[in-house]
Amino acid sequence: MTISRIPSREAVIISVADAPLIDGMLATPASPVAAQALVAHAALRQAGLTVGDVDGLLTAGTWGVPGVGQMPTIALGEYLGIVPRFFDGTNIGGAAFESHVGHAAMAIESGQCDVALITYGSTQKSDRSRSLGGRPPALGMQFETPFGLPTPVGGYAMAAMRHMHEFGTTRDQLADIAVAARQWAALNPAATMRAPIQIKDVLDSPKISDPLHVLDACLVTDGAGALVMTTAEHAKALGVTPVYLRGFGEAHTHWSIASMPDVARLTSAERSGRDAFAMAGIGHDAIDLAMVYDSFTITVILTLEALGFCARGEGGAFAGSQRVGPGGVFPLNTNGGGLSFAHPGMYGLFLLIEAVRQLRGEAGARQIPGAQTAIVHGTGGTLSSGATCILSRS
Repeated sequence: MTISRIPSREAVIISVADAPLIDGMLATPASPVAAQALVAHAALRQAGLTVGDVDGLLTAGTWGVPGVGQMPTIALGEYLGIVPRFFDGTNIGGAAFESHVGHAAMAIESGQCDVALITYGSTQKSDRSRSLGGRPPALGMQFETPFGLPTPVGGYAMAAMRHMHEFGTTRDQLADIAVAARQWAALNPAATMRAPIQIKDVLDSPKISDPLHVLDACLVTDGAGALVMTTAEHAKALGVTPVYLRGFGEAHTHWSIASMPDVARLTSAERSGRDAFAMAGIGHDAIDLAMVYDSFTITVILTLEALGFCARGEGGAFAGSQRVGPGGVFPLNTNGGGLSFAHPGMYGLFLLIEAVRQLRGEAGARQIPGAQTAIVHGTGGTLSSGATCILSRS
């Protein structure tokens, strides 16, 4: 289906909100749906809107599955009292929300909705429900789960080991990414883990799936976030500062790690990044800030290579020596990322929230001076899916 774009309806992001955490759990205890309602109202208030203005609803998650979570936009719409003209429950894992931004932009620009609300919520830490163990293997998972592969860390560990074998990537280079994330988190009062760490601390932390250690892995926390989009014209009328979506791409390649085309190459990110840069019409040197999904330290290395910021095999060196930390030449995951800020199961929406705050100059002590353009890339599943957004202040 071809969707006609209406030039006067350029889609923009106008507000974001996330729920405060205490020790990784919601500061205001709530169900996943109630938590989404709280942040949705907060984001809408910030833009001078109410739920009555929302006619586009997008969400994803594993809350209430099996059950109401199988139809997340219906469940959330009922809870919020929204009857949307446009809705999208696309779930490709942690990359879903970058996809939602692209899909909402198409809907807004083609006149299918005027105000789109994107949300996510999880109480996985409070519920102690992150583990994927205990579920019967089905479809492709029958070839992995019964043989003891831990999901998802086992697949990421295989990718890390293969990358080390092919390109000489070191454990120190992996650990350096976790150290940089913690340095950013130290500047973020909302981050879950702020105590400083060194490479030795990462390597001395318990090994969970060779070569990955506990501090190579994302946190397990609760979380809720919301993002609101509308037209640039409407944003001007509301008197809010818009953030523009300049480029977008999405792709997925496999479900089980055994079917990944190349376990040391993130093909989905290569494709989504290529499309996003082509749509934006800019080069890599125009990027001031990168928000890259960091489910594990290896995810960052693979993504930077796939997006074209360095050649294949050079991701470890590119991100090493604290080049991506505070004061470095390539600011990355400035809120502390999934490794130190929070990781409520699906993290992609929080990448977008931080990018918007940076581009609007609202990041406080961690603010990147003069940030105008950001790339945001989400990864889902076991290196399965990717979605890329290029955002700009102007």
